[in-house]
Amino acid sequence: HFKDLAEYKSLDNLGDVRKEVDRVIEEYNQHRYQWGLNKMTPEQNRGHLLAA
Repeated sequence: HFKDLAEYKSLDNLGDVRKEVDRVIEEYNQHRYQWGLNKMTPEQNRGHLLAA
């Protein structure tokens, strides 16, 4: 999944690589719809559970 989400071909140095890895991890864990959460993002699922 990482290669699908990351734009790694244009990175020039280790600092850029670290920033891109952090960005991909954030997107994958917080903003991607997940089947195990009824097709909601983790943030949406948390809000749904708090509202119930």
